[in-house]
Amino acid sequence: VQLQACGGGLVEAGGSLRLSCAASGRTFSSYGMAWFRQGPGKEREFVAGIRLSGDRTDYTDSMKGRFTISRDNAKNTVYLQMTSLKPEDTAVYFCAATSYYTGSRYVKNYAYWGQGTQVTVSS
Repeated sequence: VQLQACGGGLVEAGGSLRLSCAASGRTFSSYGMAWFRQGPGKEREFVAGIRLSGDRTDYTDSMKGRFTISRDNAKNTVYLQMTSLKPEDTAVYFCAATSYYTGSRYVKNYAYWGQGTQVTVSS
């Protein structure tokens, strides 16, 4: 499966953005999806994940209540709605796919990756 993320940009603190990740290739509904992010000089970290049917979502605690992951299997797209953005949310955001979703927060458990989209939050 090929993944293409978009929707990043520059936003002021307290603002919102919605990221999208479009999938092509194999059946999108067969994959669990996740968003990761990598800030400057930091390791890539798990943001949120969603099971292939959408009936389970997982979040890193610091994003819970501010970020919402969702998917539209008819459109082969997964979304990340981000609200109340903070400067520390500045990072490149990646979407990722796995054929067996367990809510894993480890990079190694996701076989497919998009190219990343930059999110910059100004103070």
